[in-house]
Amino acid sequence: MRELVRLATLAPSSHNTQCWRFRISGSSILIAPDLTRRCPAVDPDDHHLFVSLGCAAENMVHAALASGLHAEPRFDPIGDGRIAVNLEATQGRISPLFQAIFERQCTRGDYDGQPISTPELSQLEQAGTGDGVSVRLLTARPAMESVLAYVVEGNTAQMNDAAFVAELKAWIRFSADEALRTGDGLFAGTTGNPALPRWLASRMMGLFFTPKSENERYSRQIRNSAGIAVFASERNDKAHWVEAGRCYERFALQATALGIRNAFLNQPVEVSTVRPQFAAWLGLKAGERPDLVVRFGRGPSMPFSMRRPVQAVLA
Repeated sequence: MRELVRLATLAPSSHNTQCWRFRISGSSILIAPDLTRRCPAVDPDDHHLFVSLGCAAENMVHAALASGLHAEPRFDPIGDGRIAVNLEATQGRISPLFQAIFERQCTRGDYDGQPISTPELSQLEQAGTGDGVSVRLLTARPAMESVLAYVVEGNTAQMNDAAFVAELKAWIRFSADEALRTGDGLFAGTTGNPALPRWLASRMMGLFFTPKSENERYSRQIRNSAGIAVFASERNDKAHWVEAGRCYERFALQATALGIRNAFLNQPVEVSTVRPQFAAWLGLKAGERPDLVVRFGRGPSMPFSMRRPVQAVLA
């Protein structure tokens, strides 16, 4: 059971906050939000937090099956909201998605710009579709340029928001020693930046981390991606946010199994003034919400972000 928890924690989370708590109870494992790890500037309604819980639950489903257990996650909206994962004995099976858990990463580097085959796109679409959650794979260059425009608009707004920048800086681990000590946050090496002491990197960040430089980076990386995946929920509530996380994680695991990288481009869904415009461009109906924006393509792996030990996340 502790190993299932460990594998669940290999899932992605916003800013790698690892915003979850686990409790082993008989034949079930409870996944609860850790509200002390909220990111109110970038995620004021806790949308990404509950998406992260869904990602962890999806990892647990595939890890459980590899251990001869059928896992059935159910979201309980009572209180802060939690996921109860009930476990029952079944015939074990080690799937490609389980094997991908150990290699999956948000690869924030450049991709090779080559297209993904139609059969592979079909596999990604199937993996990313769930109960009340759909995924749209945009591979035509005009559509990708339109998404880029929303990314630039959202990124510019965030970069001009002092609270957003301060929150992001607080979760960046500028050196390998800092990343190892905390076991969380965004290690600078995952984006190809040099590892530096915090006192130095923090000062340099103000000089080189600008709207212009970041927009240029996103422009380059979207244009060398094979496509963009947009996840959208038919209802804007925590249960669907959790399901969106499960769908994204299946997508990411399937992509990893196919040798395809991915990384988030969530500015269009994070900035409240941009999100309605983006939803309208997507043609979403009233009440539907765009949840996640993800670029994908083939490219080299990057350094991994750290994870805290199991005992730190057990309640």
